[in-house]
Amino acid sequence: MSIEIANVSKRFGNFVALDDVSVSIPSGRLTALLGPSGGGKSTLLRIIAGLESADSGRVEIEGLDATNLPPQRRNVGFVFQHYAAFKHLSVWRNVAFGLEIRRRPKAEIRSRVEELLALVHLEQFADRLPSQLSGGQRQRMALARALAVQPTVLLLDEPFGALDAKVRKELREWLRRLHDEVHVTTVFVTHDQEEALEVADEIVVINEGRIEQIGSPDELYDRPANDFVMRFLGPVTQLGDRLVRPHDVQIQVGEGKEDPAEVTGRVTRVTRVGFEIRVEVTGNDQVVTVTLTRNEFLAMDLQVGTTVRVRIAPEVHAGTVAVDQAQLLAT
Repeated sequence: MSIEIANVSKRFGNFVALDDVSVSIPSGRLTALLGPSGGGKSTLLRIIAGLESADSGRVEIEGLDATNLPPQRRNVGFVFQHYAAFKHLSVWRNVAFGLEIRRRPKAEIRSRVEELLALVHLEQFADRLPSQLSGGQRQRMALARALAVQPTVLLLDEPFGALDAKVRKELREWLRRLHDEVHVTTVFVTHDQEEALEVADEIVVINEGRIEQIGSPDELYDRPANDFVMRFLGPVTQLGDRLVRPHDVQIQVGEGKEDPAEVTGRVTRVTRVGFEIRVEVTGNDQVVTVTLTRNEFLAMDLQVGTTVRVRIAPEVHAGTVAVDQAQLLAT
């Protein structure tokens, strides 16, 4: 394993940021630390980097006990949300900076910087200042600078959080392609579920300083360990005492025979979101959301007021989660 976190805890005053966290992060993989704000994911990333010290526990990087090592001896590259660029240096000099302070030969620096600028598609902007780049270009420059010293591990703290939705989507697709080319062990923090599901090989879900579940995007989405993971990764609706994905709910027009697995109600709202149609059905003191394709919706000729029956598709019962009634009442 590339990174081993063992029984790490961290407090800030009375606030428990991490509570006895243990996780193994595989070598060469792209791992997302996903969770709500204040859940502990950035604190864990900073402890891996050596920018924060744990109150207890151990950090091991590539077989080396790094728990008490300073950041410069951990061989990690760190990319912050707001770039942290040297404003008075050109793009070329920003990327070269880490190599220059390590006193690498000039020919090696030149070759490495040119290689990286080509890799992040910024070679034509080498002489510009960071202020002359777009947000997406500055973030690509920050990634190139972090990769310049050939780190064992690349750490990204909400790398695309300051960018607009379109640029963020473009950059996360680019990051996935970049990772597949350079194969450096990469850990990135995000609270964006779609970003984690789209980019990561593995996701570590963190909430209130504890790990809720670790697994591939498919495992977490289809087989969530608990109510929190189910709700946090993707849309959910409640049908009876089960949480289920809206696209896994079947809907049929008309009343049927009494069936405990079904809820009979009326369509109370229809919303189109791009290629999806979201249908809300109210019945049995519940509002159930069903997601349909446009063609499915048109074929059923649904209208507000239509009487329908809804049930969980039989093949997805294993992927549902029972509602935690105590937690539901608490919220």
